[in-house]
Amino acid sequence: MRRAALLAAAAFALGASEPRFDAPAAGSYELPPILAVGDHRVLDEQGREIALLGLAQGEAALVSFVYLSCPDACPRATAALGRLDAQLAERPALARRVQLVTVSFDPENDPPARMAALRDSLAPRGRWRFATAASEAAIAPVLADFGQDAEPSHVLKIFLVDGAGRVRNIYSTGFLDVRILLADLETVLGG
Repeated sequence: MRRAALLAAAAFALGASEPRFDAPAAGSYELPPILAVGDHRVLDEQGREIALLGLAQGEAALVSFVYLSCPDACPRATAALGRLDAQLAERPALARRVQLVTVSFDPENDPPARMAALRDSLAPRGRWRFATAASEAAIAPVLADFGQDAEPSHVLKIFLVDGAGRVRNIYSTGFLDVRILLADLETVLGG
């Protein structure tokens, strides 16, 4: 039964069916810090060096690491952030405090121009950074800090990071439900 509930949640998160559970009310639970990450330097879609997160106190980011050539997990993560971006557009007070970040961990094949093409194809409504690195050596410390593997068969992860650089949740395929992401953002940001 538990497997069926997880599969239903995953299907809903991917837009395939109706939800089979109610998301928790924002603020009715806590998300204690899991680990701390640095605000590493990366390249934006224009090739400029920027801070990975660029957050101020009272803000939060959802960070996803992808390969643009990935056929499965990475498009799911990007689609989930796309749905979240659309939902945030309807909630401008929250949207101003949220940064979405999609980072390629394949800098050789995903240079800034490819990240720019991804950005253009998604036409984000809010704050959504598309980043890469100058080399595999440059992205390695970022991946190590987040505990993100960079193998072609990597596990899909999206990290919720607060303004102090603390990871507050890590989502994988079964929990890419925009309702959960929104509730967690409101919980971390205090409403």
